[in-house]
Parts: sequence; C-alpha cells; structure tokens
Amino acid sequence: MSDGKLPREFYTRRDVLAVARALLGQRLVVRARDGSRVAGLVVETEAYRGPEDRASHAFGGRRTRRTEIMYRIGGTSYVYFVYGMHHQFNVVTNVEDVPHAVLVRAVEPLEGVARMRRRRAGRADRELASGPGRLCAALGIDRRLDGADLLGDRVWLEPGPRRIRPSEIACGPRIGIAYAGEWAERPWRFWLAGSEHVSRGDGRRRP
Repeated sequence: MSDGKLPREFYTRRDVLAVARALLGQRLVVRARDGSRVAGLVVETEAYRGPEDRASHAFGGRRTRRTEIMYRIGGTSYVYFVYGMHHQFNVVTNVEDVPHAVLVRAVEPLEGVARMRRRRAGRADRELASGPGRLCAALGIDRRLDGADLLGDRVWLEPGPRRIRPSEIACGPRIGIAYAGEWAERPWRFWLAGSEHVSRGDGRRRP
C-alpha cells in the first residue's frame, strides 16, 4: 500500500457492493490547510450501481458536468452539493466508464476532533459526523475535493486499526431515495452494528 493509503485495486477489482462493505472500518483522512490531519473511522456507507440503478446520479447512462466524475477510474472522490446546504462525499469504484460509487454516510471521529467540534459547534461527539452532510462539515470536505485522487495528498483512505468481521456488519435499504421505486428497497446501505456514530439505526438486517 503506497504511503499507507488503500491501493487503487481496493476500488477497482471488486463490485461496488463489496467495496461499500470493505470501506467499513477504514480511516477517511482529509489534509487541513495547515497540514494537519482530520480523520474518522468509516461506520456507514451506501452503494450506487449505475447506470441501471434508479437511485444513481448516473441512471440511464446520464453524463453531466457533475456526474462525469462517476465515470472516472475507481479511487476518485465524487463530492456534490445538495439541498442548497450540504456536501456529500462519495468514493468512485470500478474501472473507467462504469459509474459506480459509494456514499460515505458516517464516520467516527478519530483525529482532529477539536477542529471537528469547532466546525460543528454545540453538537455531541456522536453527532459530529453521523450523516453525510455532517461528516463533510466536520472533516472540511467541499466541492474543492470533487475529482480528487484518493491516492493523493488531499483526501484519502487508510487501513483501519483492525479487521471488521462480517458478523459486525448490518445492512438495510438506502435512505432518502423513495423516487427510485423497487430499487429503494435494495439493502445496499451498510453499517457497523452497534456504532453510536451511524446516522440512522432503524430497519437493521444482517447480510
């Protein structure tokens, strides 16, 4: 693994569902402007498998200036702005021109926690990064990181402190995609069972 980062093959050599599960327990790191690190343990993810997935931004092969990032090589950051107020951080997977991505929904704060508390003033530690918009605010992720190489020095993922056992992973339907019809029921949200940093713990099912 180059410089301790997850290698390109982590993102490109398996299906997006496998990557979404494998990301649990890894360390998401953002380099702050002063050179320090802000990092969290990934505890919740959602997989999006375009172009057939109706919940994917790339459904039907859609290619716009925003979604073009999804067609890049796996190990690329896809960051978009929603509801006029929140950023969301995604990991592009698979090979070029296959628009698969994993939304990182929540992390457990590990490094730079004081900085996260300032960015998310008034929030309990368990709420600092317990949701896709919250984690971007806490870690300082915005559109400037859209398209960043996850093997670079701006944002990346490192191996976590321990291996996550399959029995520790729960799954259920993705959140906020009722418009996707039957695709909304697919159990493509994964999280560490028992983590207090998960955005929402309802509807739990074991894989």
